[in-house]
Amino acid sequence: MATIHPTAIVDPRAHIASDVVVGPFTTIEGDVTIGAGTSIGPHVRIDNGARIGANVTIHQGAAVSTPPQDLKYRNEPTELFIGDGTELREYCMLNRGTTHSMKTVVGKNCYIMAYAHVAHDCRVGDNVIIANAAQMGGHTEIGDFAILGGLVGIHQFTHIGMHCMVAAGIRVVKDIPPYALAGGFPAKFEGINSIGLRRRGFAREAIDAIEEAYKAIYHSGLNVSQGVERIKSTMTITPEVQNILDFIAQSNRGIQKSAI
Repeated sequence: MATIHPTAIVDPRAHIASDVVVGPFTTIEGDVTIGAGTSIGPHVRIDNGARIGANVTIHQGAAVSTPPQDLKYRNEPTELFIGDGTELREYCMLNRGTTHSMKTVVGKNCYIMAYAHVAHDCRVGDNVIIANAAQMGGHTEIGDFAILGGLVGIHQFTHIGMHCMVAAGIRVVKDIPPYALAGGFPAKFEGINSIGLRRRGFAREAIDAIEEAYKAIYHSGLNVSQGVERIKSTMTITPEVQNILDFIAQSNRGIQKSAI
């Protein structure tokens, strides 16, 4: 049997693994699934549609799978998925999806700090760190291993690529391509996240190829489309360079300008 504090209110229809711990004054609704080894602190709210993986830690006051902050939402049955090993710190809020995609997704081994907001229909990859009070608009997408600084504000439908690092306190209104450092106000491309890439075991050749690709896009005097064509015609297309090309091809909002 799960260990449930006597002051918690847990709907008997919820599917909760036998070793889950639920803290005092927490509320869990009926259409909820919680995996093995998960720990839920006090005063947490877990609404219908929550699909929480194994070994997740949810701290005090978090609001999980609450209704989307979208005027078009009419209480349709949608979902929020949280991957194994993710940790949600105090008072963060994660809304379930709308009928646009029917779900919000947070990947595995993410760390979402206090007061952060993951809005409806967002897609957050694996191993993402979101610092205190970062705020996502709906439909935001964050790639694997990205790091968002505190107080970052992200416009709806914006995409942030894998292995990016976004400075604290900035406004993100355009897509940030993979492996980038972003800073300034609004956000600008400030180079590549070379330290982060080295820490994650990227080979020197892979990092050099990323740098060469971004020179063509940002520092060649060409526009983005022309820079892409230069990459295709002059470079060996490594997997990392292909990720950059794919991201740009799929960008609807356009990518960030360079700070230089």
